[in-house]
Amino acid sequence: MLAGATLPEIGPLPATRPAKENTQPDKDALPGGVPEKDNVPDKDSVSDTDRPLQPPPLVEEDAAAFRACTQALRESGAIIKEEARIDTTDGCGIARPIVVSRLASDIEIGPPAILRCETALQLQRWTREAILPAINAVMPAKRLAGLEQASAYVCRKRNGSANGKISEHAFGNAIDIAAFRFSDGSRLGIAARDEDATAEGALQRAAVASACLYFRTVLDPGSDAAHESHLHLDVMTRSNGYRYCW
Repeated sequence: MLAGATLPEIGPLPATRPAKENTQPDKDALPGGVPEKDNVPDKDSVSDTDRPLQPPPLVEEDAAAFRACTQALRESGAIIKEEARIDTTDGCGIARPIVVSRLASDIEIGPPAILRCETALQLQRWTREAILPAINAVMPAKRLAGLEQASAYVCRKRNGSANGKISEHAFGNAIDIAAFRFSDGSRLGIAARDEDATAEGALQRAAVASACLYFRTVLDPGSDAAHESHLHLDVMTRSNGYRYCW
């Protein structure tokens, strides 16, 4: 300490610390917990990422393409019925839905499926051009009588989640196949068969591999827990013609 230096008996006191600002509105301040008007951000100050997502408009079907599609189905023996437009307020819907009860005179879809025509046509082509020859090759004594579907059009999120993107089922773009049914009353239910060395395993693997020639998304029991008992097939368009086959 320097000679002659003295310290004050009481040093300078710091300014009083302000109370911590309450950044959350007092839920009891107004009925229903509504914040004061001055605390509500102006609508123009809210970023686009903060705004609720609006459902996309319903995709319209080209009338000529739709007629060509339905004609191709009927000429191949499918039994279909055109239904009224489905247009909901939450982003789901099909502009020109059809109900498909048979893919051919001897191949049923059970229960009948509400789909976009493109989805139904690709399902018919896959069944006729890939599934029937595969059955004939590996199970020549069997004859395909029908496809059991677990889900066609339904307004929901992906994998039945409460949040997230809308499922392709909600646009009629997807169908889930749970089993192949044969004319002798037997059926081949979809299951995990990657290591199955039987004829049934070979048939299912051939079905999965060939499906990606007709559909843009193919998910089988090896993809995730949500697809343990069916094949998910959809015609969702992706950039550059990309296809997702799992």
